[in-house]
Amino acid sequence: MSDPAVRVDTTSQVPPYEQIRAQLAALIRIGRLAEGERLPTVRQLAADLGLAPGTVARAYRELEAAQLIRTRRGAGTRVAAPPSESHVPDADQLATLVRDFTSAARSLGAGTEDILTAVRDALDPGPASSSAAAESGAGGLKTAEVSAQVTGVRNRLERQAQGRESGTSHQR
Repeated sequence: MSDPAVRVDTTSQVPPYEQIRAQLAALIRIGRLAEGERLPTVRQLAADLGLAPGTVARAYRELEAAQLIRTRRGAGTRVAAPPSESHVPDADQLATLVRDFTSAARSLGAGTEDILTAVRDALDPGPASSSAAAESGAGGLKTAEVSAQVTGVRNRLERQAQGRESGTSHQR
């Protein structure tokens, strides 16, 4: 895996295995992880993320069930050939992700406009996103892509809030 970082937010209501699954699925669907590319072993990724190996194993099992990766004894875990059918996002899962993101953003003190701006930025961060969108097809964002973007936006909002807190503590 050529360093597209997977991150887990242990404070999130989204289980760690789902965060891993969603981020890897998004990286595979947008082409950042190419067919045949080898993923870290379960133990290695678990150690890197500070999680139990069973957590990573569950994410890998779900990715394998979705035919995004394949595991072969002696050959390791690799990105599978892209599935021929298009993936339709699960509306309930998408609604859960949106609720999780919105409540996390509000807990940081973000207002509606801040949240909408952050989402717009995540959906269209610049020239790199247009090539990723072209690679993922015309069907719009997939649930896994949205999950990965929500995690990134949440992390960005948390960093902004921490910056505001440290700025106010210096003024006191």
